Amino acid sequence: MAKSIRILYIILRLVLGGFMIYGGFKKFETPNPQPVEVVQKAQKFTVAEHHSTLQKVLYINGAKQTGYFWQVLGICELLFGFLLIAQGTGFIGALFLLPITLHIFLFHLFLESDDIGELLQTGFLFLTNVVLVLKEKDKWKHLLWIKPL
Repeated sequence: MAKSIRILYIILRLVLGGFMIYGGFKKFETPNPQPVEVVQKAQKFTVAEHHSTLQKVLYINGAKQTGYFWQVLGICELLFGFLLIAQGTGFIGALFLLPITLHIFLFHLFLESDDIGELLQTGFLFLTNVVLVLKEKDKWKHLLWIKPL
């Protein structure tokens, strides 16, 4: 029984790490659009029925337009994904990925709630991340309440 649970945790680490590495590489796949291109793309979605699409376009392209945020996010996904896959650094990778997977899930919850498949996938990734961090609670639970001297 214990061996099958260890194997399950390894599979969860590999799945989450693989998704993060894939997402990190995707961040560098296409060059950042010019501001004029973003405005032209956004103008296509000004009708009220496309309000949620406009929000997504502006949010993602706004992150890309900063000139650094999208790339930093990609580097973090790659680095933390590799840490998660590596055996000795899996906990630290899971811990560092927690805010990123939460952010990805909340993005899909609030800006793409109509796409149930994406919502389930990102919810699964966030839940997997939480499970991997909670699995190692003995390593960090003492930090939650430090006894006064």
